[in-house]
Amino acid sequence: MSENRKTYVGLLYFVTLTVVGWIDVFTRKTYAEIIIENLKYCQQNEGLNIYAYVIMSNHIHLVVKRDSENDLNELLGRFKSYTSKKIIHEIEENIQESRKEWMLHLFKHHAKKNKQYKDYHFWQYTNKPIELFSTEVIDQKINYIHQNPVVAGIVAEDYQYIYSSANPDSLLKVNEM
Repeated sequence: MSENRKTYVGLLYFVTLTVVGWIDVFTRKTYAEIIIENLKYCQQNEGLNIYAYVIMSNHIHLVVKRDSENDLNELLGRFKSYTSKKIIHEIEENIQESRKEWMLHLFKHHAKKNKQYKDYHFWQYTNKPIELFSTEVIDQKINYIHQNPVVAGIVAEDYQYIYSSANPDSLLKVNEM
């Protein structure tokens, strides 16, 4: 079932985490901040080095490396498990969430496809980490990440998007290359 590739300590990877059905969850500040909070936790407690990131409406791109004996996929699995529960709970409790019934219905629908999920399925299964093996490829992926909000028409310049490492006032501090 899992298409996640083995990762190795100290190597740099491009990773994409996608919400099932490409549901636009992170259009709400409260849900995007759950991601930021948990990425910070992973930086401080799990040996995750983040070099670039963007949180789009329904997916996240990262350039990361893990300075730990554990596989990056293991950490991403725990990150996805924790954040999915936290975001679903936040959706359920948010009395101002106009899309609550619609989103929960879709997450339930996706859970029915797999016995692993009791109630809701939030993240797509795979992370598909891509090893970044040269400076050219690293630069290409970071540019791709930073241009995502520009290409989507959300901002005119990459540094204007708050949920991106291209923003000098980014909510998440990243490692320098």
